[in-house]
Amino acid sequence: MPPGILTLAADKVTLSPANTGFMLICSALVMIMTPGLAFFYGGMVRVKSVLNMLMMSFISLGIVTILWVLYGFGLAFGTDKGGFIGWNGSFAGLSGIGLTELWGTSTIPVYVFAVFQLMFAVITPALISGALADRVKFTAWALFIALWVTIVYFPVAHWVWGEGGWLFELKVIDFAGGTAVHINAGAAALGVLLVVGKRIGFKKDPMRPHSLPLVMLGAGLLWFGWFGFNAGSWLGNDDGIGAVAFVNTQVATAAAMLGWLAYEKLRHGSFTTLGAASGAVAGLVAITPACGAVSPLGAIAVGAIAGVLCGMAVNLKYKFGYDDSLDVIGVHLVGGVVGSLLIGLFATGGVQSKAKGLFYGGGFEQLGRQAVGVVCVLLYSLVVSYVLAKAIDLVMGFRVGEDEEVAGIDQAAHAETAYDFAGAGGGTVGRRGPALGEAQTKKVEA
Repeated sequence: MPPGILTLAADKVTLSPANTGFMLICSALVMIMTPGLAFFYGGMVRVKSVLNMLMMSFISLGIVTILWVLYGFGLAFGTDKGGFIGWNGSFAGLSGIGLTELWGTSTIPVYVFAVFQLMFAVITPALISGALADRVKFTAWALFIALWVTIVYFPVAHWVWGEGGWLFELKVIDFAGGTAVHINAGAAALGVLLVVGKRIGFKKDPMRPHSLPLVMLGAGLLWFGWFGFNAGSWLGNDDGIGAVAFVNTQVATAAAMLGWLAYEKLRHGSFTTLGAASGAVAGLVAITPACGAVSPLGAIAVGAIAGVLCGMAVNLKYKFGYDDSLDVIGVHLVGGVVGSLLIGLFATGGVQSKAKGLFYGGGFEQLGRQAVGVVCVLLYSLVVSYVLAKAIDLVMGFRVGEDEEVAGIDQAAHAETAYDFAGAGGGTVGRRGPALGEAQTKKVEA
């Protein structure tokens, strides 16, 4: 993701109403991804914890938005301080920014860039929540979000996308978040899992999705919103690069869905709706860093490879014994790694940059850069996330009690249930008589 579209020094950059409107729409599309993620995850859990799963995503919209305004935008995209963090006092509280002040050499206002990037910051910790379904305290999770975005996400976003960030200067390609979003979140999920442990009954009790229609709805919303996620990351479409990113997003997602389903059919004998939804998300994840670097044919390769590898990776939790409830590690961490590394093979050198992958005559140079970005972000997020989760666990406990976990977190944490089964099959309805105003009771037939 560029800090600003480069122009010649002699060119005078002016605000583009078209690009500004386009980016506001893209920001709204990225925002809808978080509720989409909530539905995607919510459908995959058991009925007793649906609301908690939804809330673990929704709460990120509240916490991260406030922190982004107060200091997050400044830390991520302020003036570089040593390659590892940024800061700009005028970004604190978004109070020192002019209405039409442009972001860098782009044609959109700073406010528009800030709100677009805010939506990335919101969804990233929400992605982590899927690995922790059914077993963590809501208060502990909310505290973890606040600490994690401050210590992990904001600095990593600066490394990757901030002008002067050390991975940005190393020319690691990450068009829209393979490292900063997906590897970051997937590694964090693994770090927290090492602290909170497995669900009661893991590998013993059935833990099937309670609503596959919700899963498909969530996947559809994610696919829809992802066009803003990727196509908007060029901050405009004056040169057609945003359009290429849009096309590659569609193509890779389709290829990944087909790849996952083919693997699933060969491995398990069925084409499942859960596999179709998960495969589509795996393709979206993998193409995110690569959508501005590869051709549509390259996008097919990226998507198909990611679909198969992520489909294989989700089964590793049973082999190694970590309880990644909703396959965050298998889809987001593995998909992010696959997409980021495949840039080093399939980058054409004719889209967002001149960097070429191995298959286009570029040698191993770009692949090496991508590997550095993958390893460094993965290790930093893994270690710091583990430390944060351990500290929270020691101070207040990260996990709910055994009785609450067995009964379901919805009632204990939110005093609600997702569905009202008590009235199913019969009951009474109180009605007031039309003439005398007397209360009458009418039996409702099943």
